[in-house]
Amino acid sequence: MTIKDIYQLFLECKLVSTDTRAIETNSLFFALKGENFNGNTFASKALEEGAKYCVIDEKKYSIDNKTILVDNVLETLQNLATYHRTQLNIPIIALTGSNGKTTTKELINSVLSTSFTTSATLGNLNNHIGVPLTLLQMDANTEIGIVEMGANHPGEIAFLSTIALPHYGLITNFGKAHLEGFGSIEGVINAKSELYDHLKRHDKLIFVNSDDSIQVEQLDSYESTYSFGSSVEANTRVEFLGAQPNVSVRFNNISINSQLTGSYNFNNIAIAIAVGSYFNVSDLNIKKAIENYIPSNNRSQIINKGTNTIILDAYNANPTSMKAALNNLKDLDSSNKIAILGDMFELGTDSKKEHQFIADFANSINLQTVYLVGEHFAKTNSNGVRCSSFDALKEQLLKHPIKNHTILIKGSRGMALERTLNFIK
Repeated sequence: MTIKDIYQLFLECKLVSTDTRAIETNSLFFALKGENFNGNTFASKALEEGAKYCVIDEKKYSIDNKTILVDNVLETLQNLATYHRTQLNIPIIALTGSNGKTTTKELINSVLSTSFTTSATLGNLNNHIGVPLTLLQMDANTEIGIVEMGANHPGEIAFLSTIALPHYGLITNFGKAHLEGFGSIEGVINAKSELYDHLKRHDKLIFVNSDDSIQVEQLDSYESTYSFGSSVEANTRVEFLGAQPNVSVRFNNISINSQLTGSYNFNNIAIAIAVGSYFNVSDLNIKKAIENYIPSNNRSQIINKGTNTIILDAYNANPTSMKAALNNLKDLDSSNKIAILGDMFELGTDSKKEHQFIADFANSINLQTVYLVGEHFAKTNSNGVRCSSFDALKEQLLKHPIKNHTILIKGSRGMALERTLNFIK
């Protein structure tokens, strides 16, 4: 059966499922495989739960005319997504970067959805499975698609670009993330720039931060760009007004007071303003969209709890984002400040050095207390309170309740430091 034939069945279904725990009626189920599971074994259950057809790649799981046998289920999902994307033929904006991808994607979607019917990556489903699923959720009503792309190894962004075939693209920044897979900051730059390479080969437009010397250098003399930044030469000029604690900016003599904390979110907001301006979204709609956006999922959230103000940024962490968050904490107008920092993962051989760097930096910015949580931070030389586990942190917080402080909570996803909220009164 060809992709064209499978596409006709997809149009009959209009929905795609990959998990029998969340099957929707009349969906097209893809029996994906993982390290610890074989989706083919769930084909029968998927049909029982309401799937109309199942795509499988092991013949022994065939069921009458309800299963579609292919050579590789994952490759079929990816090929179907690209075929669907070409049939829709709508503008696709792709974005990647070391930090701020999901927040930037949400801001762009908020801005563009004021004037267009948009469809964007759900959550952070930004890998070799998430990108196809993002494309397949778009339909004939979609006017602009927004696709987030993540990677932790070279070649992944290049591959995702061949699936999404974007008309527009941007990189939020280059930082020390996934060093275990990329090897070095130079490896990060080269890997993220695979999006630039794809767009340049196809003469597509790139949104570029004119204040970011690395982005400017990577694009060299490429002309199909739309710039944003603080300089008057930028296509869209955006000025940073402050972050006490929420970020405020100005463009076209319009002030925007966001609900995002952290000066590091200025870049994410500037990108959304630039994209909105390029697509002729009115200044008023841009302002409303950004001011109405409320962060969630442990990303740059401000939470008032008792006498404490908490900056919860515990969705993920790497050395670049950790330092930015600490710099923001340092600059806040508050006399009593505490940082609770969790281990940073996927740093490879640089892990010891990078954790020590962050511990030293945290000690240098005159915080009242620094809690360093996790096996990596516990091995650093630091004046902070070192806790080798979350339970050790919990014990400290129960023994020494925090009152009347501004508290930064940041760590990698695996640390799940949002649990700390349960022990701050």
